[in-house]
Amino acid sequence: MDVTDSVSTYSSYVALGDSFTEGLDDPDPAGGYRGWADRLAEHIAATTTGLRYANLAVRGRLLGQVVTEQVPRAIELRPDLITLAAGGNDLLRPRSDPDRLAIVIEDAVRRLRATGAEVLLFTGFDTRGVPVLSRIRGKAAMYNLHVRSIADRHGCRLVDLWSMRTLLDPRAWAPDRLHLSPAGHRRVALAACEALGVEATGDWREPWPAAPPVDWLTSRRSDLEWARTYFLPWIQRRLQGRSSGDGLTAKRPDLHPL
Repeated sequence: MDVTDSVSTYSSYVALGDSFTEGLDDPDPAGGYRGWADRLAEHIAATTTGLRYANLAVRGRLLGQVVTEQVPRAIELRPDLITLAAGGNDLLRPRSDPDRLAIVIEDAVRRLRATGAEVLLFTGFDTRGVPVLSRIRGKAAMYNLHVRSIADRHGCRLVDLWSMRTLLDPRAWAPDRLHLSPAGHRRVALAACEALGVEATGDWREPWPAAPPVDWLTSRRSDLEWARTYFLPWIQRRLQGRSSGDGLTAKRPDLHPL
């Protein structure tokens, strides 16, 4: 039987990564961000009494920072389940090397799996049609091949974000086109549940409602507004050596019940 055919339960869960796992841009009514990892924890808690959950992810973190700052803490906490999604911020750097990133993430996976925890990995998104990000599509594809191989070698579950065609719809993305919308996070959480064998109501493959077509001029105006509002400030931070996560810490640094 395939691992996704059985129902899984976990008593403790630690999420590692960057803004994707922290939950940008999925506002939490209680403040801060929710995101797919919080949603996954909620799905697990719905069928498991007393789930304890920690989210160590911080926006802007590079893979090396995730491994240095978050992996040792996850090993210390010794949860049943660990999710690790990182490397996207590295791929945005012009000189990034997917082969070198793969060495770093495989070492982290080896250490996490040695604790006996179930580890769930993620490929990167398909950036086709996304201004600027489409330029790194080749590097992202190469990195994804490494992640899939690492998952196979170390017995990890995998969410293949690249193959999730529903995430190519603009409604899956926030206005900055870098982070998921609440609807996008919901679909990723459902895909994670499927990969882990966690019971959940809903299907990430569900088609989007029909939407009116957008004409060329409106699309170009939207691109210009996006560049002014989001892309140029992002470039400025890079040139200044700043990160959106400077001075921030994890939103859930310890294992606590939801």
